[in-house]
Amino acid sequence: MSPLAAEIAITPARPGHIREIAARMRHADREEVFAASGRSPLSALSFSHRHSSLAWTALFNGRPEVMWGVGDINILTGIGAPWLLGTDAVEENFRAFLRISRDWPAQLLGRYRLLRNVVDARNTVSLRWLEWLGFRLFEPVEINGHPFRLFEMGEIYV
Repeated sequence: MSPLAAEIAITPARPGHIREIAARMRHADREEVFAASGRSPLSALSFSHRHSSLAWTALFNGRPEVMWGVGDINILTGIGAPWLLGTDAVEENFRAFLRISRDWPAQLLGRYRLLRNVVDARNTVSLRWLEWLGFRLFEPVEINGHPFRLFEMGEIYV
């Protein structure tokens, strides 16, 4: 690890992490949550955390920078909605972030048979990351007047 690389620790997400991440949320994530739901970063993170069955925070040098999790879409059929919202620290430490995120889908697929959500089609960094993780991306559809792409991963693609 280079001297400038962040030390990253993963911890269960706590409500106390929300305000700090929301205040510094990446511009693309801010645009995405507003386009999808009309929510502010604080409201979107609070909602996502509250409705998740599993959620974590990545601390970069001890500071909350990224929160992610998965909520139940349909518990009977095993479909979950993964989500992630973060600060510019994700892009500033992208290699380290890729290393820590590589196994997340496999961990979630231990609990769900299918992972499904949408991503803002303008959020190119997130689109590249989802493809790198192995998610299938579908053609854009309009949601609230903005282009979004459905992404999925699960047993139907194995």
